[in-house]
Amino acid sequence: MEIKLTEKQFRRLLDLVYIGNWILNSTRGDDRIREYDEVESLIFSHCLTHGMVPLTELYEGELIPSRAFAEGGIQEAIMAYEDNIFFEILAQELALRDMGDPIITPENHEDVMERMNTYLGEFAQYGTDHVTVDMD
Repeated sequence: MEIKLTEKQFRRLLDLVYIGNWILNSTRGDDRIREYDEVESLIFSHCLTHGMVPLTELYEGELIPSRAFAEGGIQEAIMAYEDNIFFEILAQELALRDMGDPIITPENHEDVMERMNTYLGEFAQYGTDHVTVDMD
């Protein structure tokens, strides 16, 4: 298979491949899905012939994203995603809890969204500063 990309498109593909593999494997420890690591390595190996050598490094005989790549701007994108997802999930869980933990249906969807938006507004303004847990 051959895919033709501009240098700019290839650079964006590196971001996409890294993010995808990061989502799939970052929490798996030693139980990584090797097939995704192999695809990532294959894609990043093309950095060597496209003037992007600093974006990859050799680790245990495999080309992987370099530390400079992994700790660069891509981490900001991942962190923004994590923050957004964290608050979205928390808002949904709290909204559903407030409603007695129903399954979301077309009939209650609007109420769930209204409650979620209230929580999201709170989180946007205060983060988690007003979240408390009764330890009694």
